[in-house]
Amino acid sequence: MLSLLIIAIASACNSAAIERGTTPASKASQASCRIVKHAMGETCIPHNPQRIVALWMGTFRSALALGIKPIATTQNLGEPFPEYLQGKADGVESVGTYNQPSLEKILLLKPDLILSMTRSHFQNIYTQLSNIAPTVVINVSAPPPTWQKHLEDVANIFDKQQQEKQVIENYWQRIEQLKQALGDRRHHLQVSFVSLYPGFGEIYTYGKKFSTSIVLNDIGLQRPPAQSGDFFWGTGKISYERLSEIDGDVLFLSMRREKAYEEALEKLQQSPLWQKLKVVQRNQVYLVDLDRWYAFDVLAMNAVIDDLFKYLVSAKL
Repeated sequence: MLSLLIIAIASACNSAAIERGTTPASKASQASCRIVKHAMGETCIPHNPQRIVALWMGTFRSALALGIKPIATTQNLGEPFPEYLQGKADGVESVGTYNQPSLEKILLLKPDLILSMTRSHFQNIYTQLSNIAPTVVINVSAPPPTWQKHLEDVANIFDKQQQEKQVIENYWQRIEQLKQALGDRRHHLQVSFVSLYPGFGEIYTYGKKFSTSIVLNDIGLQRPPAQSGDFFWGTGKISYERLSEIDGDVLFLSMRREKAYEEALEKLQQSPLWQKLKVVQRNQVYLVDLDRWYAFDVLAMNAVIDDLFKYLVSAKL
């Protein structure tokens, strides 16, 4: 009944919403909107939308990087925004979780543009979203696109190609600064990167196509053999018997400062197989924020670069 009520209210308040979604280009100027092609067709969006709802955090963060601040995004209940977004996401509201966005909350915010994505649970509510406001569906495959590609897609929606170009240039400037700070060490420094997931088998690795791995590759840092393949996800969880696969000169272990993660880390550190790792014996294991090292946006990648400066340069490894 609630869903029916939401759809009814949305239809009454936005009787032209569907029509806007299929407005011919010849009518765009009359409707004071601009035609945007996307994964579900064409939508006529406002020239200068002010109340944007982004249903994926990757889209939300990419918009922030372009100087656009959506009013809401999906966020787990009670979970704060990542530390690297401090000061950038003040006042942004949650419209439910990634897996269960709330149509009611979205409706009450009265958005003038909704940014969705090509995952089945979002496509299933595309019609309802379009009844609330013009909705653009961005192609986000599995695995997700690179942060560069998604940034480009978001920039094209808002006609912010110049801002995108500047963001990319700033990224490469920082990469060059880090390369110079590391010098020739980067050519033989073997950097391992894994994530700790207490509820999913604990330790996971990534290949060269993963977003953070691309940053490491751009710098020219070397990777352990098991992480050097041209793939995105790793080969599944790493058992304690396979811990040697994550050894290296440096190990970045991404996790959250929560009880379950702390307990999983303590269990790992008590393992004799963990103690045998050369990187552990040299005390070159660094705990880093999961929310920045496992992300798909340029703001997170810049935060990763901050960590690399901190641990590889400032620490004078």
